[in-house]
Amino acid sequence: MSLTGKNDSDVVEADEDIGMEASDVPDWYVDIGLEVHVQPITRSKMFCGCAIGELGDPPNSRVCEVCLGFPGVLPVVNRAAVEACLKTALALNCVIPQHTKFDRKNYMYPDLPKGYQISQYDLPMSVDGYLFVHGRKVRIRRVHLEEDTGKLVHAGDKLHKAAESFVDLNRAGVPLMEIVTEPDLRSADEARDFAMELRTLLRTIGASEAEMEKGQLRAEPNISIRRRGTDDLGIQTELKNINSFRSLHRAIRFEVGRQVPILESGGMVAQETRGWSEAEQRTFSQRSKEFAEDYRYFPEPDLPPLEPDRARIEDLRRALPELPASRRARLVSEYGLPALDADLIADQREVADLFEQAAIVTAKPKQVANWIVAEVLPRYRERGLDRLTPRNLTRLIGMVEESGEITRDQGRTILDQSMRDGREPGDIARELGLLQERDPIVLDNAISEVISENPKAWRDFHASDRTIGFLIGKVRAKTAGTAKPELVGKLLRERLEAEQLQNQDP
Repeated sequence: MSLTGKNDSDVVEADEDIGMEASDVPDWYVDIGLEVHVQPITRSKMFCGCAIGELGDPPNSRVCEVCLGFPGVLPVVNRAAVEACLKTALALNCVIPQHTKFDRKNYMYPDLPKGYQISQYDLPMSVDGYLFVHGRKVRIRRVHLEEDTGKLVHAGDKLHKAAESFVDLNRAGVPLMEIVTEPDLRSADEARDFAMELRTLLRTIGASEAEMEKGQLRAEPNISIRRRGTDDLGIQTELKNINSFRSLHRAIRFEVGRQVPILESGGMVAQETRGWSEAEQRTFSQRSKEFAEDYRYFPEPDLPPLEPDRARIEDLRRALPELPASRRARLVSEYGLPALDADLIADQREVADLFEQAAIVTAKPKQVANWIVAEVLPRYRERGLDRLTPRNLTRLIGMVEESGEITRDQGRTILDQSMRDGREPGDIARELGLLQERDPIVLDNAISEVISENPKAWRDFHASDRTIGFLIGKVRAKTAGTAKPELVGKLLRERLEAEQLQNQDP
């Protein structure tokens, strides 16, 4: 199943030439689990007061002694990150234990200034949740908090074949929620659609903006293959370097297509971490897969254990908005929308809010849905909905669909302007001279002038309907394009009928 109407990079039209899908390997089961790293909405980093940077910030401009790992400094937990994690856990139906703690995950890498990452191991923030996607229950093993690492930037001098690597620590210490599923997904389609549904849920509850292209959501699949009839999972490979839902889909298909021939020939799949090359459309080996004991986890000594306040958790639960799956179902049942329209509208909470408020005003929900899907959503992705009000949207729809004051093309022009400055569509139409001329005297005078100036075309119109387009165009030119073509055509035919009646013998 391919989801449409999302960002272009999210849509997978056809990937049959890239690897395999589960249906292509009937003798084998494909088991896929996802590790999804999500940046929660916070103003500062996970354990210090450094502001969260933006793409394009100068390297190492958002750092301090804490996120750089200077000796003697102490971390402080970011409350907003904790609450975003708890909201996510509640929305994913997780159990929130009475006690949780942070741990040190020890490994040496240039983008990890402390030599360890503060994460969670045996007592995570939440466990045992689930999310339904297309009717399949995908179990959530855990949702926990940790900090991000820095970023390595590699530069090479091709002439001298010299290479240098630089480290940018702006992202070091940025809060991350890690959402880990059980291996319940069976195909590249299911994995992609789960990740997209998770993104919609995160945005709906306000936990994260979840923009993959900004690094706010990273999905890393763990893939294993086992022969049908066996219960034990096969050897896993983990895929990294995936920066879009399309790449997630293609990387999984490629990896399934790589592993099956190895197993069918009697070989063994190596347990390893593999990268995805977008340029080459293939996975490649990076390193052997680590085990938990390789990281030598131990409790973070500089942070006390956390005991989430149960009353606060219930407050967060009550404050959750209607979740996407529930809203989609209600848009179908309550407003009679097609399932695809409901899916597209419910994908963004503010779009769904706009639809429902506008639909109540007009009492014509399908008409509003058509406008939102065809006209509003493409513009929303560029500029958001801050300035477009339900009243202005319904007024615009009425001007096009009900009163005929403007054409659909003119409506698009007015929609663009209203989304930019929030002005009322009628005011914009008047300013741009787009309101359709409906005064019968003005139109009758324009028609008379056109007939007088184009007698041959008028005579031809008596014989056939072929010149009506020419005459309509001339009348619209007389009214500076403000005469509605359908109305002009109707008036021309009425004028023709009247002349024909006058010319009949008594």
